[in-house]
Amino acid sequence: MLNKKAKDKIIKKYQTHGSDTGSAQVQIAILTEEIKELSKHLQTHKKDNSSRRGLIRKVNERHKLVRYLSREDKKAADDLKEALKIK
Repeated sequence: MLNKKAKDKIIKKYQTHGSDTGSAQVQIAILTEEIKELSKHLQTHKKDNSSRRGLIRKVNERHKLVRYLSREDKKAADDLKEALKIK
């Protein structure tokens, strides 16, 4: 789970306008960071199946958001994928 300071930093970096906190770009960036943290956790705790389930849920949610963003704004989706280094 990301702390408030890390989440605010991600929001500032990926927001589309001044008061943006929930756009698809911001949500994808936050989910990507949470996925990285969970992956690191699961490398040391291999039998933590509840965290593995949470990881799969976050990956699926990010995939849905990326598909949505691709439909709405292809260029923004491609730029975000490149910036976050995701497929």
